[in-house]
Amino acid sequence: MRGLRPWALVLGGPLCACARARAGAAGAGPSVRSYPHSAVLDGAGSYRLRWGRRGSALAFRLEVRTRGYVGFGLSASGGMASADIVVGGVERGQPYLQDYFTDENRVLKKDPQQDYHLEYAMENSTHTILAFSRELHTCDTNDKSITESTVRVIWAYHHKDMGEAGQNYHGSNRGTKSLRLLNPEREEVLSASLPYFDLTNKDVPVPDKDTTYWCQMFKIPIQHEKHHVTKVEPLIQKGHENLVHHILLYQCSSNLNDSVLDYGHECYHPNMPDSFLTCETVIFAWAIGGEGFTYPPHVGLSIGTASDPLFVLMEVHYDNPSYTEGLIDNSGLRLIYTPILRKYDAGVIEAGLWVSLFHNIPPGMPEFVSEGHCTLECLEEALGAERPAGIQVFAVLLHAHLAGRAIRMRHFHNGEEQKLLAYDDEFDFNFQEFQYLKEERTILPGDNLITECHYSTVDRIRMTWGGLSTRNEMCLSYLLYYPRINLTRCASIPDIMEQLQFIGVKEIYRPVRTWPFIIKSPKQYKNLSFMDAMNKFKWSRSEGLSYNKLLLKLPMNVRCSKTDNAEWSIQGMTALPPEIERPYKTEPVICSSSSCLSCSLFLTLLFVVHITASTIGNIGPFV
Repeated sequence: MRGLRPWALVLGGPLCACARARAGAAGAGPSVRSYPHSAVLDGAGSYRLRWGRRGSALAFRLEVRTRGYVGFGLSASGGMASADIVVGGVERGQPYLQDYFTDENRVLKKDPQQDYHLEYAMENSTHTILAFSRELHTCDTNDKSITESTVRVIWAYHHKDMGEAGQNYHGSNRGTKSLRLLNPEREEVLSASLPYFDLTNKDVPVPDKDTTYWCQMFKIPIQHEKHHVTKVEPLIQKGHENLVHHILLYQCSSNLNDSVLDYGHECYHPNMPDSFLTCETVIFAWAIGGEGFTYPPHVGLSIGTASDPLFVLMEVHYDNPSYTEGLIDNSGLRLIYTPILRKYDAGVIEAGLWVSLFHNIPPGMPEFVSEGHCTLECLEEALGAERPAGIQVFAVLLHAHLAGRAIRMRHFHNGEEQKLLAYDDEFDFNFQEFQYLKEERTILPGDNLITECHYSTVDRIRMTWGGLSTRNEMCLSYLLYYPRINLTRCASIPDIMEQLQFIGVKEIYRPVRTWPFIIKSPKQYKNLSFMDAMNKFKWSRSEGLSYNKLLLKLPMNVRCSKTDNAEWSIQGMTALPPEIERPYKTEPVICSSSSCLSCSLFLTLLFVVHITASTIGNIGPFV
């Protein structure tokens, strides 16, 4: 039986370096504390990933319940095709780590440029631990650049090492998980002694179908004295870690009463309570495998006063691809709060495209761009009246549905484009969280913001409409900022009549008495709703591109809302979109080839030090 075999790679010429490694803590490898982020990648807790930024590189630590090989990779699709992969382990007492890639046919090939660098390897009777690093941008076409966008990591492991029987198939020990690897590090505030309240479902029967959205209304229990929520944590029922896919918390109208608390209901259902429709502003979002959200030390979510959220709606997405029957769930959220008030109240602004049928996307389009405008006029009025010095944005949630592929939040000051406020060029509908900004961004009166959404409808044969269903679409950004002002929505709606003119509509029946409204002429659309007419039009890719160009130049109706559906005076005004550069030009990436580093490593004296079990008492715990 193989005993405990930790290995450290000690680089350098002097023999004394080897002696120090043999004798002390150096043999334990990088401390767990040097990896500020972590995620369990599988449902059984057998595969933990830890990571952290190191200048222009990213350091990884894998802790896996196996004595065979461990695989880890980055993939655009979440599958094996065209993936950037590293495989490592400890075989017969020797550590190994190889950089691989796969082609479009998922054939695994050794990368001629080895960009993953092993720093530490250890194996005991149950686990293998690997620590390695890689540059964010490697100049290697076989590698995937690591950016602030969502990254789909893939993982696998086997009970045998690679060399024992060639490329052993990992079987069911594999999976994928979306993460944001470059999220800024956050200062963790101890919250064990702080009070909290839970918003949890009560014995929800999860249907035996692939996807269910369940909504439940709650009343905030803190109502008579101001407090600040400092952190929100997920409470996932044990054993349901893969069932509960994401949770969204919405602020609802304060004009509701306790009768809405009686029962939950399936979301986006024709028979759902009307009260659910008043819950439009996201105040928290969690996705499967994600961590809780911690507010910055100087900011908190205010509760307990008349202007604070009173009724909230919790939406839980259940993912049940195996159609398991009899599942009962009690998952939810924990809100940790403090009576010690922070300097600022956090606010949330919904920006982008007003959710309506006026937002639509033709079928069969591999790329289609929609824009939602938080206009100069809205920000001028709202900020000018309440906060002329501007607001500070510290986190952003980018939101679309199943057709979404990429989202960018563009920021303009005095007509000049600033650095992107937030972006996700690898958008994953199943992974939507607030992303912390590296630096807070000031939004001033007269600025304007554009939420730019990219969609693909190549697998659809009918129009995609703006709406609440996941088969409908949205194009929204939720901005977390301080200090809170009376602005909850800053959005736009494109003009519908010019959209209809594109397909040849000449006249509609007036006055409008039905919704969707009915077309009067020409003959081929007579008595059809505008939705039916748009679906009847013979869309080609060239027609779709022409339509897309038209949409981006159309006049738009400005939405500029206060709390409880009150409005700023600019609401309803018609404005033209600003002249901007399209498409957005991404900043050039400066890559760092590690080929020279690899050469220097081979020229450097390399000691592989065997540390016995008696000298590794300070190794961190396994998963």
